[in-house]
Parts: sequence; C-alpha cells; structure tokens
Amino acid sequence: MTDLNTLGLADARDALRAGSTTSKELTEACLKAIDGAGALNAFVHHTPEIAMEQAAAADARIAAGDAPAMCGLPIGIKDLFCTKGVPSQAGSRILEGFLPEYESTVSGNLLNSGAVMLGKLNMDEFAMGSSNETSVYGNAINPWKVDDRELTPGGSSGGSAAAVAADLCLAATGTDTGGSIRQPAAFTGTVGIKPTYGRCSRWGVVAFASSLDQAGPMTKSVRDAAIMLETMCGHDPKDSTSVDLAVPNFEAMMTGDIRGKKIGLPKEYRMDGMPAEIEKLWADGADMLRDAGAEIVDISLPHTKYALPAYYVIAPAEASSNLARYDGVRYGHRATLDAGDGITEMYEKTRAEGFGPEVQRRVMIGTYVLSAGFYDAYYNRARRVRTLIKKDFEDVFAAGVDAILTPATPSSAFGLGEMTDVDPVQMYLNDVFTVTVNMAGLPGISVPTGLDSKGLPLGLQLIGRPWEEGDLLSSAYALEKAAGFVAKPNKWW
Repeated sequence: MTDLNTLGLADARDALRAGSTTSKELTEACLKAIDGAGALNAFVHHTPEIAMEQAAAADARIAAGDAPAMCGLPIGIKDLFCTKGVPSQAGSRILEGFLPEYESTVSGNLLNSGAVMLGKLNMDEFAMGSSNETSVYGNAINPWKVDDRELTPGGSSGGSAAAVAADLCLAATGTDTGGSIRQPAAFTGTVGIKPTYGRCSRWGVVAFASSLDQAGPMTKSVRDAAIMLETMCGHDPKDSTSVDLAVPNFEAMMTGDIRGKKIGLPKEYRMDGMPAEIEKLWADGADMLRDAGAEIVDISLPHTKYALPAYYVIAPAEASSNLARYDGVRYGHRATLDAGDGITEMYEKTRAEGFGPEVQRRVMIGTYVLSAGFYDAYYNRARRVRTLIKKDFEDVFAAGVDAILTPATPSSAFGLGEMTDVDPVQMYLNDVFTVTVNMAGLPGISVPTGLDSKGLPLGLQLIGRPWEEGDLLSSAYALEKAAGFVAKPNKWW
C-alpha cells in the first residue's frame, strides 16, 4: 500500500486488522508527510520518538488480538490539550516551557485506546480567534490555495484542520467554544463535530470559557468522526460538568437512513448580505436531504440575532476569570524585572509580555462586563439571552424537528491578514452560524458539501438534539453521501 497517510481512520483501522499494513508503517508515512509540510506550520511540537514507540506498542496489541477502535492510528493533538511531558502552550507565550505532569482526559482516552500521537497542532492563542493568526507560533496556512494567495485554515483549531486536510495525520483533536471545530472544518473541506456540552471531559484542556468549551474530533469523513468521538467521550469525575451517560457505538448508529426525519431550516439564518453561493449551498443541501427521504420544514429561532453579542459578553467574562491564573509565579513565562519592582510589577509585565493583543482585548472586555457597575447591564443580561436561545431550540425539538440545517460559515476561507487589519467585529462575524450551538450546549457538525466559484470548500452545519450525536452523525452521513464531496487541495507545500 502507498500513500498511507492519505487514509482515513476507518480504512486504516480495517487495513491494520487485516494485516495489510502496520501502525509503524502508517506512522512513518505521516511523519514523512509532516517533515515535507513545514510551509503549512500545522505542527508546532513534533514527537516522532514518542510516536514510533506508541506505534510499536500498538502493533503488539493488534498482534495479540487487543485492538480497540483507535489502536495504531496516528493523530495530531491540538496544543490546547495538556499532554504529559510534551510542551502544551495553548498557542501562547505565557505558557512557554510548560511541560504538564499529567495527561488530559480526552487525549488520555485516545492514547489508552492505542492511538499514536504525532505531535501538537497550531491554534489561536488560548483558542481566541477565527483565523489562527493570534498564535505565538505564527499562523497555520490552509492547504487550499487560490492565485498563490495564502488563506486561513480557520480558527481556533486551524492547525488541526490544516493537518487533516493535507493528510499529515489521519485525524486530529480540536476544541469548540464558538465554532472553533466547525468553522475550520468548513474552510478546509474536512469534517468536524462539536458534541453536546458535557459529553467530552474538559479536564486537562486549557480553559477559555468553561461553560462553552467542548472537545471534538476533526476527520476526513463522517464515519471517522463517529469512530474517534466514541473514544474521546465518557464520564470523568474530575470534570464536574461531565455527564454520566453511556457512550453508544456511534459508528453502528450511522445508517444514513433519514426517511421520515424532520429537518428544520431556521429563517433567522437568512441574513442580509449573505453571499449567493452560501444561499445556493444551503438550498442544495436541503434538496439532498429531501431526496434522501427527510421532510424539510421552516422553523424559527427568534433570539438568534442576539447570540453573537451575548456570546462576546459571556466568553470574554469567563476568559478573564480563567486567565487570571497566569501570573508568572508557578510556571510558564516570567518577565525580567527592574530593580525595585515588586509583585504587582511582575504580574503586569508578565501578562503584558505573555498575552497577545487579541487575548488582552478579550480579558479587558471580560473584566469590564464583570465589574460592579456593569455586571447586571451586560453579563446578567447576556446570561438571560442565553437561556432564551436555549429555549428556542428546545421548542423546535419539542415540535418534532430531528435536526437543523444551516450554513457552517458566511464565506469560504479568506486571505491571511484580510480580517486582522479591520474592525475586530468583522472577524467575530465568522462565528455567526456557530455560536448558538455553544450557547445552547447542543451537538453540531460541519460537513463539506461543495466548492465555491474560486474552487474553495464550503460546508453545511447540522445541529442535533442534546445527547443524540448518533442520530446527528447518521443525518450527516446521509448529507455526505448525497454531496459526494471528494475534492482535495493541490499539493503546493
């Protein structure tokens, strides 16, 4: 077999079990691809020795007949996950030199299942960004290209998306606070699912906004997402928001039979100025699901228009609280002090040097909305809006809707530097279709379904009922089959 790095999880798993390849061969193919893809800046911490040791151990498990679903499969880990003995910086200077003494629950679940860690992946600093341009490592670059123009792979899981799209790994972990799995997946022609809040443990994942953060897989197909998600999930007593629910066999539930399913199209997502290509993609997606036997119905989510402003109050508020722990005292970067400087100067200088401009902006916003004079006017009001957004979805699902179809992003991937040089709000608008899912704690998946006029991938989003990832994946599988998206970026790196 050649080009083993181009395989997805399902095909590689079947090849390993059939004995037609080994984990060592798969891992070597991926490491070779990574070595040749420095121009993408997707991997920021390389762990080839660890990978080869894990591959050898996986081959031994397979030979012994002990082969869990992820056994022997090489993956990348987003730099937001703490990995024991391996740098875990969350894309920030302030965590420079941090080597965790523990493994995050999600990455631990994957490694215990025999997965092979190729290294750590680039990301926006502390997951705050939609273009991977706030990373201390410099931006990751989308393997899709137009007219020699470098494009964003999206954010914050931009390194994960770029690595999967360029076949540097078979799959990768991501995290999603307001769209950070689904937007990069849409920009790179890959699949990304954010599970229900509480389905995956947040323990050992560097916190951005604790009531919104959720881990999920980024893969080459919906089937691969089902395989990886099952291993990532599970109750964790170390995370008080982790739900004690049995994890079903998501792959077995993925029949793709959606006859009789009711799919909703929210009228509030038809926004002024929406590009005609996005409108057509959405209409085509609805037709595909209708042809597969689903009933397409118009629905209303009336509080959608308040989701983005409410999100950009709640998320920075939680970030300002979470990031208060980075002070230069116990770990990470510490500023050089002048004679006579005290502890206050050390805090100020360390945080000024350690945090980038976007993180500083969000910490300042968060501190402002939590301050005594504005707590009720901003933070409490945003929390009330969040409750109304959640109720909108509950009402729709109670009326019999099984899933909701929307665009994943308002456009295809944009050029690096195009958004960062304008009003930050323009960048925040990239989350317009995704933040409602985080605010309501629902599962959502982005599926590549077409190319725009420039030849860049576009994705559609399906939103499911809470804890019904199996049904959501089955609907996504039906959409994936109907769309028949097989395009790959032309290798230029």
